[in-house]
Amino acid sequence: MTNVELVTAAELRLMQGLAQRVTAVRPELVNAEAMFGELAWNWGKGRAEDDTGRPRRLWLSDGELVAWAWATLPHRVRRNDGSVKDVTEACLTYQVHPDHAELIDEVIDWYDATAAGIERTVMPSAADGFALKRWAAHGYETDSAALGDTGSWTQLNERDLTEVEHPVLPTGFRFRTADEAGPEAAVQAHLDAWSPSAYTAESYESVRRTPGYRGDLHILVEAPDGTMASSTIMWLDEANRSAEFEPVGTHPEYRRRGLARAMLLHGMHRARAAGATHATVACLGAPGHPRARGLYYGLGFRELSRDAPLVKAGGVG
Repeated sequence: MTNVELVTAAELRLMQGLAQRVTAVRPELVNAEAMFGELAWNWGKGRAEDDTGRPRRLWLSDGELVAWAWATLPHRVRRNDGSVKDVTEACLTYQVHPDHAELIDEVIDWYDATAAGIERTVMPSAADGFALKRWAAHGYETDSAALGDTGSWTQLNERDLTEVEHPVLPTGFRFRTADEAGPEAAVQAHLDAWSPSAYTAESYESVRRTPGYRGDLHILVEAPDGTMASSTIMWLDEANRSAEFEPVGTHPEYRRRGLARAMLLHGMHRARAAGATHATVACLGAPGHPRARGLYYGLGFRELSRDAPLVKAGGVG
């Protein structure tokens, strides 16, 4: 039942398609990790790493994908500063179409069998009452640590693009696209914002090949000295006319200058020109992580949904 081969580009497109269909009818049920763009970003940057620890299972009905589960198992991550991060627990990302809600029990059984003996975490949508009851019935409990003041749960935010403020950059800064700046600049912008990171030139090449990536919607802010001071990728979901920002980051030496705000406004204008009518962006939701949430709220975003982090001890079931 468990398939530990890489998720293929064709399978990723099916998973993105399910995200689009659920977004059209029950957007609050799409976990931030299962969004159209988030799936592409995680799949693309992970292709350059050893992915044998990420088994998956797909459920189809009459040839159409109606549920999927993608587990991350314990592994080691080598980062650009030479450090190593050991991931010791299992984590599940999944999506079930609401018309096939009963499949959640099969998803849970598959996850328990795949990650048997390991601490298991999962973050279903807090709006999915049926799924939360089924996770509880299988022995999953609220993850108190994840829900703490500095916890790791995510909230998804959205706004419409009817009226978008005009972006203003400090003197000497300018907007660029990844198509204009080139791969080396795009990779360095990410590393500067997120170091230490496992992101590489190979990671970016994989991201560029993901369904939904567009170099003209990969926005950077160039400083007067040529440094790419801020960057974001927008993922255009044409079916729902939505643009998702993921990731969003700024070089530490260029923060608190309004660059991210201007970049996001510029991105929203470009997204609207590409056909989008609303935008989404995720951020950490715990009180101890206010900076990104404050930025997005200041731009008119408001919470659409939030995670409900759950955990099951390694020795249980």
